[in-house]
Amino acid sequence: MKLTILFENHAGYRKGLIGYHGFSAIVEHNGSKVLVDTGTDGKVLLGNMAELGFSPEEIDAVFLTHGHYDHTGGLRAFLEGREKGIDIHAHPGIFARRIALKPYRREIGIPFKKEELEELGAKFHLSPKPVEFLPGFISSGEIERKTWDRAVGYLVLDGKAVPDPVLDDTALIVDLGDGIAVITGCGHSGIINIAEHAVRLTGKPIRALIGGFHLRGAGKALLNDAARGLSELGVERLYAGHCTGIEEFAFLSSTLGNVEGLHVGKVIEL
Repeated sequence: MKLTILFENHAGYRKGLIGYHGFSAIVEHNGSKVLVDTGTDGKVLLGNMAELGFSPEEIDAVFLTHGHYDHTGGLRAFLEGREKGIDIHAHPGIFARRIALKPYRREIGIPFKKEELEELGAKFHLSPKPVEFLPGFISSGEIERKTWDRAVGYLVLDGKAVPDPVLDDTALIVDLGDGIAVITGCGHSGIINIAEHAVRLTGKPIRALIGGFHLRGAGKALLNDAARGLSELGVERLYAGHCTGIEEFAFLSSTLGNVEGLHVGKVIEL
């Protein structure tokens, strides 16, 4: 497996790449290329793709971890950059209307209608259950919240704002044969829940846990719990970025030692 970060908060160390709040990566495995999320801005996504030697046309499928704007905002531009349609795999809840109330009321859901994306060639495959959609590429399906989660924001239902459980938060599991790689978008389901779910689903150890862990602003007790849980699960390597938080990343790195940061252009090979 080869994973290349296309969209991240930090640009890294290569001229021509742009860092921007959000997440996207390309996973190459078993002869297929899957785009995981599309970041916040299509112009930034396509620019970083081109700089890193990728074209929208060579992507075989898209996997969306959840329906927040910073993971779906580049989707329209990506589709417009292709001449043919493409399969998009996600949870059926990705198109829910979502808002944040602090520091001010604003829309935070996917910024496009399903119909307009379908007109551009999107072929949505929406399931709450685990699905192997290409050889070695498995959608985790809905993740059981056995311990703490990191749900944020509100859903708009019948004109009222209600707390959003972010049930559509899923992870991409890549089967490596002797283990798995697990790619999270934001980790709203709780990073321990995600890791345990992936191990339960596949019966294989986690060689790499990659993405946003949504620990920014977490208290010390929760951080200790996260470090302990990941250690007990025997996760081989952690690659943390996006919404993990700088101080929280430093805590995990100093506590566990097997942690690397993410930046645009970073390549992970397993």
